[in-house]
Amino acid sequence: MNDFRNSTIAHPGGASSEVSRNRVLRNTYALLAVSMIPTVIGAAVGLNTGLAQVMGQSPGLTMILFLVGAFGMMFAIERNKNSGVGVALLLAFTFFMGIMLSRLIGFVLGMNNGATLIMTAFGGTALVFATMATLATTIKRDLSGMGRWLFVGVMVILAAAIANIFLQMPALMLTISVLAIGLFSVLMLVDLQRIVNGGETNYVTATLAVYLDVYNVFANLLMLLGIFGGDRD
Repeated sequence: MNDFRNSTIAHPGGASSEVSRNRVLRNTYALLAVSMIPTVIGAAVGLNTGLAQVMGQSPGLTMILFLVGAFGMMFAIERNKNSGVGVALLLAFTFFMGIMLSRLIGFVLGMNNGATLIMTAFGGTALVFATMATLATTIKRDLSGMGRWLFVGVMVILAAAIANIFLQMPALMLTISVLAIGLFSVLMLVDLQRIVNGGETNYVTATLAVYLDVYNVFANLLMLLGIFGGDRD
């Protein structure tokens, strides 16, 4: 859902370019790790203040709030990506995304094995990230050409998710989650390879892209685990 992706990969040469790429990659991983903290805090706030229940009662309004808030904050992050304001906005964005995630987490925690499912989704997401990070450093083929098609896929999934708020079709919801996991896993690979190859020189932008990939893989994996592995007895 990040429509600010840069799909052009540069191949600068020289030792200074290698140092720059390594610095961006290192800063991206560090900021990505830090961004998980406000995400968890946001989810806790959503659960403990009743926001999760309110969002569950008004899915249409919640979707509008999510779209306006998410795209608005992403735009602001990109406008300020070269300053400390961009980092602060990114952390605020991850807090917001945590609040948006609290509805799903609350649903899963209502199951007897909810905590186990959340840890399983976290472990599965970590495995996907580790796999994509490894592939990003080993695959020699330039994958940047996939970016446009993947972005179209994201828009299709988003449109289907919005439509399903009104259609309420369980089969469509499952299809969306499965496709989203696959799509954002590939996007994660493309985004990470872009950083490794020096195509992304700003670690705030890089972190935003990878965070969205990780977030969507986790959320949709948790959704599937809750549906198929949830114990409500």
